[in-house]
Amino acid sequence: MRNVSGWAAHHQGGPLAPWDFTRRDLLPDDVAVRVEYCGVCASDISAIRHGNAFPLVPGHEMTGEITAVGSAVTRFEVGDKVAVGNIIDSCGTCPPCLKGRENWCLRFPTLTYGNTDPKDGQMTRGGYSSEYVLPAKFTYHLPEGLDPAGVAPLMCAGITTYAPMKRWGVGPGKTVGIVGMGGLGHIALKFAHALGAEVVQFTRTMDKADEARALGADDVVLSTDEKQMAAQAGRFDFILDTVGAPHSVEPYMTALAMDGTLCVVGIPESAIEVQPLSLIQGAKTIAGAGSGGTLETQEMLDFCAEYGITAEIEVLPSHQVNEALARLARNDVRYRFVLDMSTPAS
Repeated sequence: MRNVSGWAAHHQGGPLAPWDFTRRDLLPDDVAVRVEYCGVCASDISAIRHGNAFPLVPGHEMTGEITAVGSAVTRFEVGDKVAVGNIIDSCGTCPPCLKGRENWCLRFPTLTYGNTDPKDGQMTRGGYSSEYVLPAKFTYHLPEGLDPAGVAPLMCAGITTYAPMKRWGVGPGKTVGIVGMGGLGHIALKFAHALGAEVVQFTRTMDKADEARALGADDVVLSTDEKQMAAQAGRFDFILDTVGAPHSVEPYMTALAMDGTLCVVGIPESAIEVQPLSLIQGAKTIAGAGSGGTLETQEMLDFCAEYGITAEIEVLPSHQVNEALARLARNDVRYRFVLDMSTPAS
């Protein structure tokens, strides 16, 4: 077994504290990664508050360096810089897995933390730690020239927004709306701009308007202004809703053009309500998306390397993890926290 140090919540809703634990010895197809940076995701807060697998080590957006490889691994060598996301294994045999869309594995994919790993029967522990062991298949080469800390959030927020844009054909000649400009939305804005679409940022406060334009928005719409929203009717081919708080989607259904799609990637705690006529009139679609498989994730990283895309981040030493979680809970970040895991867990 491999000795690891990290940060764990020991009971539901509790603070994170230093914790020493072990990871498995490498299987033939495994790699070991020294975690250098780990993003802080809103889902980490949800797991700490509502999870039932404690001690819980969160974190599923990692960049780091290969420290060991299994006997069957050929894609990586010790010293390679890599990235790891929120899925670290799958059954490999069901139709989604065979298409490289392991995030929809029919067995359910093995998540980076809070899951029982079928390979060893142990609870998965996340990236708020000094080292991670996982199959090489779910490990990705870190693109050269990109800031490793800025890449970390791409492994969750990035792929969650990139995959639906590619699926629904975002590109030149398309008008795309981004709802929300937080950890997901600001990356989605960069992607849509780089893909060549006309991009409109919806926001509740106009204090983000200048930033939105700097990140690639062609237009900014105040979603709390009824007149501005009414003027958007029939404008959009695709709208990506990244908001995780309860809100009405009806104004965005109205904003869709004929055959347009509203894709939900934020996860509000309350149900989404849509009037049937909002779908019927204009033959509109409401859809959802989440994370991505190995093929989509590699494509996303290659795209980011080509266009120089990383998340807008604030880096904190790992011992400030509870501060990062508290500030994220009150939305006090622009736009993602990343923990420097090279700092001691003390």
